[in-house]
Parts: sequence; structure tokens; C-alpha cells
Amino acid sequence: MAAAGAAVVAPALAAEPLADACVLAVRSQMAALGDGPVLLNSYIVDAHGGTDFDVTQADAAYVYDNALAGLLLLAAGYADEARRIGTALALAQAHDRFYSDGRLRNAYQAGVMATPAKLPGWWDQKAGRWAEDPYQVGSQSGPVAWAMLLWAALGMKAPADAAGDWLDDQLRAGSGYYGGFYGFEPRPLELTWQSTEQNVDLAVAFTRLGRAEDAGHAAGFVHAMAAGGRFAAGLTPGGARNAMLAADAGIWPFLAGLGSADSAMAAVRGLRQGGGIGFSDASAGVWLEGTAFAALAMKQAGSPLAATFLGTVAANVAPCGYVYATVGPVLSTGLTVGPSLEPGVAPLAFEYYRRPALSATAWAGLAALGVNPLG
Repeated sequence: MAAAGAAVVAPALAAEPLADACVLAVRSQMAALGDGPVLLNSYIVDAHGGTDFDVTQADAAYVYDNALAGLLLLAAGYADEARRIGTALALAQAHDRFYSDGRLRNAYQAGVMATPAKLPGWWDQKAGRWAEDPYQVGSQSGPVAWAMLLWAALGMKAPADAAGDWLDDQLRAGSGYYGGFYGFEPRPLELTWQSTEQNVDLAVAFTRLGRAEDAGHAAGFVHAMAAGGRFAAGLTPGGARNAMLAADAGIWPFLAGLGSADSAMAAVRGLRQGGGIGFSDASAGVWLEGTAFAALAMKQAGSPLAATFLGTVAANVAPCGYVYATVGPVLSTGLTVGPSLEPGVAPLAFEYYRRPALSATAWAGLAALGVNPLG
């Protein structure tokens, strides 16, 4: 395993073989899960790793990751398989165990979609009970937006508009949209921070659905986060500007036509870690998902860094065919998973681990194909 921050560059590898490998990996994982509407595991965990990450992610299928995978399948010409994911997300929306308002959870159990939709979880031996994660069962605006993007691409307008109506009803702020909800029904905690990245997602999703006013409302927030040639991560719950340089907030505005190539280049310069980029300016190592979408942005900008970044991604493919999440063993993001729901207990740090990851694989495939899901 390479050290965090190391530049891991493959021998010259054409984009097409990387794209083919990523698509094959996604299709193989899907085939192994059975027929019908299905969601894919977001991580292939280490069954003997013994870490909390491996336990809590073992059966998790994140909405964002699966929507990205569906968009990759569409780009590669596998519309029927993409529709299996889109249909699974629509079933999850329509058959939640509690909600009936158009929202999606952040994650569901991987596998063939059941009704009502099953949520991820694990057996907590110490407590002697089934446990669930407050982030996974919550609902954030960004993942919902990516589901809307997949549904729009598949012509599934009804679930996409239902999700958009929920966003407008529940998360519309004076400018842009709030983060979402964290925790368990019936009263999850409202997240009143605002994310540049999530509002980029929403601006594109609403545009694809022909909801121009909603798209403009999200885009206006994104534009307001631009300063000094780059984009801030968003606003804190108190309304203060979050000056963190984050990969998605820094690069996605360019991919979505809301920022310039110069703004994306500035983000890449600030985040560069050898042959790739970190998640944020708090990272000391290479985040391969971000390195993949940075490669796509650099390809659009005509920068030779695109080949460097794709080479790093191609050098970090797991035996199962998925791209690893990180180059090093663990990567800090500078964020927490969510607020603590227990008095006196610190929030859990949000970290990535070197595990085969669906989101990194999907972005790698899209970047190798030169297909921009936000463009």
C-alpha cells in the first residue's frame, strides 16, 4: 500500500481500457446481486478488517454513489442496467418505512430493492441490538439531486419532480437550499448549513427537469460563494462563510457551467497531492474520487494534468475492479459525519479508507469516457 500523499502513476494507460474496466466492474457487481431493481454496495469492505468503517458500511448503498453508477452505465450504453438503479431509487422513495413526502434517505441496503425499502445497519454486539447510522437514514439535498439527475436522464420525471417538490417545501433557504436532515424519524435534526457543492447539484438537476426558477435559486447561491478566483465550501449554520477549499465545491462549478476553468485550476492547485488531489485543504493524501473528477475537469480545460490524474486512478484499481477510495490507508476530510446526537459526545470525524469504492469507480469511468454528468 502506498503512503498517503504519494504520487502513484500507472504506465501509459489509454482512457478506453480504464473506462471499460470501470463499467465492467459495476456491471459485474450488479449481476452478482440478482435480478430486478437493485442498488450496489458503495464499498467492498474488509470482512476481517475489524474497523467501525467495515462494520457500518458492509451493506450500505449510498444514493449518490448509485446515481453516479447509473449515469456511467447510461454513458456506456447500458440503459437497461441504469434503469434498474433508477427504478430501485423510485421504489425506495415511494415505499419508505415512515416518510411519504418525496424524499430519499442517504443510503439503503444494497441488493434487490424490497418494499418497504430496507435501510443499512448492523448488529451491535455490545448493545445487543440492531443499529443504524444517523447519516445513512437521514436525507441530504445533494444525494437527492443526483437521484434527480439519473431520473431525468432516464425520463423518469414523476419521482424526480416529487423529490424536487420536497426540496422546495422543506429545504429552500433565502438563497439556495439547506443541507438536509440528520438522524431518525419522526424528528430528524434539520441541517441549516448550506453547501456550494449541493447547490451545484441542485442547479443542474432542476435545469434538467425544466424547473428554471428553482435552478436559478440554487445557482444564485453558488455564484455568491465565488470570491478571489475560487469557491468557498458554503455557509455554516450561523450563516458565516465556510472558507474551506473542498474538491467538489471548487471543481464542480466549472463542470456545471457555473464557474470558469481558472476557478477549477485554482482549486486543483490548492488541493494537489502529487499525482492527485485531496478531499479538501485539510487532507494530506490522495482522494481518488476527487482525482477522477479533477481529471475530467482538466480534460475539459485542456490541461495535461488530466492524463496524470487518470494515471493515478488507473494505478489504484482493486482486484474486484472498483477503484479504491484513497491511495493511503486513511484520509481526513476536515469535516464531521454530522452533529453529535448525544450530549458530551464529540461528532464523528468524516474519513475515507482504502476500500474499493463505487463513487470513485463511477467518476473514473466517466472521466475516462470524457462524459460530464454535470455539463
